[in-house]
Amino acid sequence: MKFYENRPRQPFIGFVQLRRALKRWWLRKRACQALRRMSYEQLRDIGLEKKDVE
Repeated sequence: MKFYENRPRQPFIGFVQLRRALKRWWLRKRACQALRRMSYEQLRDIGLEKKDVE
């Protein structure tokens, strides 16, 4: 078996998956920070309470 026949088809898929996971985590963190900065009235307008955010 030659070297090129035994290579994985997507060698960097692990890096792609890691980047996607980090991006999801970062976006979730930003959303939580934005919700924590909102006042009680603003949260009530979107149907949430302070205990839902914490």
